[in-house]
Amino acid sequence: MSPAEPAGTTAPHGTVERLTGLVAALRDHGFGIGTGETVDAGHALEAVGFTDRERVREALAATLLHGERQRPVFDRVFDLYFPLGGGNDGDDGGRPALDGTAADLAELRERLAAALAADDGAALAQLAAEAVGGFGGYGSGPETDGWSSHQTLSRLRPETLLARVREARRSEEPEFADRLLDEEIRRRIEAFRERVRTEARQRVAERQGRDRVARRAVAGTADGVDFLLAGRAQLDELRRTVRPLARKLATRLAARRRRAARGEIDLRRTLRRSLSTGGVPVRPVLRRRRPGRPELVLLCDVSGSVAGFAQFTMLLVQALHDQFSRVRVFAFVNRVDEVTGLIARGAADPAGLGDRILAEAELTGRHGQSDYGTALGEFADRYAEAVGPRTVLFVLGDARTNRADPNLAALKRVADRARRVHWLNPEQPSLWGTGDSEAPAYAEIVDMRPCRNARQLGALIGRLLPV
Repeated sequence: MSPAEPAGTTAPHGTVERLTGLVAALRDHGFGIGTGETVDAGHALEAVGFTDRERVREALAATLLHGERQRPVFDRVFDLYFPLGGGNDGDDGGRPALDGTAADLAELRERLAAALAADDGAALAQLAAEAVGGFGGYGSGPETDGWSSHQTLSRLRPETLLARVREARRSEEPEFADRLLDEEIRRRIEAFRERVRTEARQRVAERQGRDRVARRAVAGTADGVDFLLAGRAQLDELRRTVRPLARKLATRLAARRRRAARGEIDLRRTLRRSLSTGGVPVRPVLRRRRPGRPELVLLCDVSGSVAGFAQFTMLLVQALHDQFSRVRVFAFVNRVDEVTGLIARGAADPAGLGDRILAEAELTGRHGQSDYGTALGEFADRYAEAVGPRTVLFVLGDARTNRADPNLAALKRVADRARRVHWLNPEQPSLWGTGDSEAPAYAEIVDMRPCRNARQLGALIGRLLPV
């Protein structure tokens, strides 16, 4: 691959290194980019040239991305490897550097309000650079040890300029409805906030290196976010990925089921038939399998930080229910209750699923802490009929018992009844067995696997479910 430029344009120095670094960073964020796609990206750069940065961005996006959901991560990484003007560190646009004083802050906010009202992209980019340079630096070095977009935005508070920008816009376009006008202003303010974040990342990248910042300071796609660290906005984004992920898994399971329906080779009958062809097995005999779909049971800890993981898995399984002969879902904190009906009704309002389960199901006894031992014992006693020789049971939880009895015997009774039992643990394996975690003890009875994000969850369900 050689993205050499046509006559009349010149490729920036180190373009090949920038492109391969961009691809490597995107792969670290879970993007499936092959060698062929990287070569195509090089040819695209050769075709569009380097005179227009946005054309370069769109050419690389068209050749490297597989879906619209990948675009926000791509844009952030692209800005690091192909920065505007080759990097803004120390670029003040000819204006004197800000000293971070109250007067500087007030003057910058005045200019920002005017630029937001005019929707002046060039001015907003310059203001973002000035804001980060003047108010985002931290540390004790001779200049600064780094730059923080959070510190910049906390001092600048662009969201408080809404009323001022509204008045300026209303005087120019009085026919605008207030609601539409406010939405447009909020969009501009959020775009400016993203410019500040990009500016801070670029400055840090100049100091620490693009590769390091691209991997550590750029948030990944929703399906790569750690369940235990996801905030409300990230969980909402994850819920929007349930149905696309379910369709992909359903296609994969259906393909596996079709292959399995053909059956395995019946060696004895194949050898007998081969006698008519001189011992050559020209026509293998297959041992036909009776088609059948497994039963699926979920047993989910819905307490504390693991609740988001459990709720996402419940919604995913509900979306996949056509792939199983029967699906039943049970939730617990320190008591167990069946919530299959609540999950079915919760498809229309996935954001309120957790609150509805806690409000309508009986999941807590005398205390509100999770108690795996009591919950497993109650499940084995009350709901033993839910588990049979065709049942695949998934237990979802971090196996932290709050120092209570883990009740290994109850889990053993359930495992003996089921076809398979898989325990999906959202904690990283290095934490298993620390503190009040009984994960190693449970792992001696059932198959325990780490499942920290939606990408891992989809891969595990697609691989572990029988056909």
